[in-house]
Amino acid sequence: MAEAGGASLRFRGRVHKLGDNVDTDQIIPAPYLKDLSPENLAAHVLEGADPSFPRRIRPGDIVLGGRNFGSGSSREHAPMALRYAGVRVVMALSFARIFYRNAVDGGHLIPVIVTEEAYRGIGDGDEVEVDLESSIVRDLTAGAEYPVERFPRLIARIVQAGGIFSVGDLSSLEA
Repeated sequence: MAEAGGASLRFRGRVHKLGDNVDTDQIIPAPYLKDLSPENLAAHVLEGADPSFPRRIRPGDIVLGGRNFGSGSSREHAPMALRYAGVRVVMALSFARIFYRNAVDGGHLIPVIVTEEAYRGIGDGDEVEVDLESSIVRDLTAGAEYPVERFPRLIARIVQAGGIFSVGDLSSLEA
């Protein structure tokens, strides 16, 4: 449902639910950074948190983390690995600032901040629709709807453009 280069701010996918403090070493363990090919990074994404994760992830899936998602070292390869595995949206209760900036600045992921209610209510494997235009996540499996933090259109445009350096003159973008 997401249009990478277009104006769509809706994403639909199956949720992979994780806990708090998933750090960059869990997202892409250091031994796999010797080969930075998209195939290698995708093959080992989140292996540090769940060794079966790389076999279960599918393009379009959505990751749901708890608090402080992406903490740890300033590893720009963490959002890259998720993107190469087909993830476009990561939802969490909160993000480590460096992960959030790397996700946006590199044009890799759309980081969405969810409420406690959404985190508790959305289950692992649930099908969800994230509608950033309406600031809503719909759990299509459970038939529930939750508000999410308003997502600035400017940040979505940076991600959709492929990153901060692909945008050029930011003054031409609407906030």
